[in-house]
Amino acid sequence: MRVYLPFTLPALAKLLGEAQTAVPARGYAVTPALREWYSSGDEEELEYVAMTQAARASMRLLLDEPGAPPRRVVLAAEVPQDQVVAMGFDEPAVVAVGVPVRLADLVSGHIDDPGAETDVRAAMAALPAADGGDEDAKFTVDGAEGHELMWYATQELWHVTG
Repeated sequence: MRVYLPFTLPALAKLLGEAQTAVPARGYAVTPALREWYSSGDEEELEYVAMTQAARASMRLLLDEPGAPPRRVVLAAEVPQDQVVAMGFDEPAVVAVGVPVRLADLVSGHIDDPGAETDVRAAMAALPAADGGDEDAKFTVDGAEGHELMWYATQELWHVTG
């Protein structure tokens, strides 16, 4: 099953050094609840929704790492389906991964271009207000989410963190 895992650049560097994630990892995937929530979407659209939610979670991780470059990082991994548990209807794409995700499980990385840093930094500052319903803050967060994440092959990830 394809799972999208939110990361930061320092967390990615740590993963590359340790070769696996901690357990359980929180990720995002095409779950039955997501299919029901977005019933008109095909598989590609549903995966894009899951990846977009992982990108927002990456932005939240950045709030806890003030020294990290303000760039969202999402890693796509193939995980045995029996090790992925959907977490609920409130966030239909959220899953818990019950096994360590190894480097060999990664299929791609998705990372903001450095040109997105200003918008990501502004969105990070606006997240608490956006969560509270502030429309201007939501607009600021949407501005960062307007940046498409760049695609990286797994062998390129070492160059991104260096």
